[in-house]
Amino acid sequence: MQRINAALLETSLGNLVNTHLTTLQTLTKALRDDQFRASVDKDVIENLHAVLSRLFVEIERMGDDVDLEDESVSLCLKLTAECLRAHRNACVKCTPNQCSLRNLGSIKVSFEILGKLLKFTSGGSNVVYDAIRCGIQFLGNIAVGNQLCKDDIWKLGFPHIFWNMLELPDEKAVSYTCMVLHTCLDDHKTEKLAQDAQQLKVSMKIMDLCRTLPDVDWTVLIATQHFLKSSEIISKMYTEMTNEERLTLLELILAHLAVGEEEKNSLIPRSLAVFLASCFTDRCRAVLILASQSSADDQGAVVVIRLLEILCEMTSDRKKFMALQDHPDLLSSTVVLLKEVHLLGKTSKNVFTATQDFSLKRPGGADDHPALSFKAHLIRLIGNLCHSHSVNQDKVRELDGIALILDNCSLDSNNPFISQWAVFAIRNILEHNTENQKLIQELRSQGVADDTILREMGFRVEERDGSSLLRPVKKDP
Repeated sequence: MQRINAALLETSLGNLVNTHLTTLQTLTKALRDDQFRASVDKDVIENLHAVLSRLFVEIERMGDDVDLEDESVSLCLKLTAECLRAHRNACVKCTPNQCSLRNLGSIKVSFEILGKLLKFTSGGSNVVYDAIRCGIQFLGNIAVGNQLCKDDIWKLGFPHIFWNMLELPDEKAVSYTCMVLHTCLDDHKTEKLAQDAQQLKVSMKIMDLCRTLPDVDWTVLIATQHFLKSSEIISKMYTEMTNEERLTLLELILAHLAVGEEEKNSLIPRSLAVFLASCFTDRCRAVLILASQSSADDQGAVVVIRLLEILCEMTSDRKKFMALQDHPDLLSSTVVLLKEVHLLGKTSKNVFTATQDFSLKRPGGADDHPALSFKAHLIRLIGNLCHSHSVNQDKVRELDGIALILDNCSLDSNNPFISQWAVFAIRNILEHNTENQKLIQELRSQGVADDTILREMGFRVEERDGSSLLRPVKKDP
């Protein structure tokens, strides 16, 4: 340790030579050891910081038009990378070293070095990118478990330097940058992202990286563990996004709902659910364009479909989101849209037309069509919104939705499980609602709609005390 300390002191004061690189490499390797790292002398940490400060001075002298092939420039950049690598190793699960380097000003110097190195990236030099990666990793390690370091990093680097690092054509550097952002973000910082145009721009960039760099997990973690907590930032980003970007966001929300089945695992606030419901009601008719064969890839329509899938998941007996039952327009918009797509399917042959082609490979790639199961999801949402909710049950009747749902009870290869969802919806619409039960009875007695289809699916309508009940058909033993 004494020899290393003496060599560091020489590096911080004398002319830079290759033996200094060996010294730093020796220290970097030594700092991998838990015991050495935990017991390293304070003088070593101070001299390591002094070397970093000296290297920044050398880099600053280079100017913007530096010749990266120059031997002295290359050595300086290699020393910088190794010094930052030693900083990185010194901070691994070691709060004392984190605090010492913070107090010495290593975070500030690192940002100053990164700001300068970012100007050298146009040439694609490996030695430049190596130093940048090590600098970002140091920031990540010094931030872990240390709130003061997190706050310093955020203050010094966000949003401008972080934006520049996210723009780098180097996947590793971008991934490390997202790691630092994820480590530093908290609820307070996340809420502030929506209050400034430049900060919102960084947030939008992270969402775009979820799509363009699917192998970088940190972007998804930022989106799901931080962004989804804030309805304000999601609503502002959604408003600014293209339909392609919206689809990325909605896919992440849908995936989050799928894995976070337990109520306590859902980070999504109720206000965000209400916002998404309003987005659906405002733009739901955009899906009608899919009736045209040439519009199968219309992204505006696909956005509506993803919104519907999310609303179905949210209202599937998740108490947190059942306030959507009281949304002023959601149920009526859903019933009206079901009427329109059902009519489109009957008046012409299109993706909304019920078919009974259950072959494994259907012509025209129908199995991959974005509208597959769309009608089934509409009926599922209606059923969810009517569960133990008399006002919505009545509203479906008033909108002539009961007969509409019954008309969708037949098997449909374009809408797998539609008959099951229809029975489920009818059950929820009739439950404890005498007016709706009476309507079913009248439809049957008038012959407008009988229970033949229900019986084919294993159910029957039973009259009891003036009410109509949906019961399973008893099969012969």
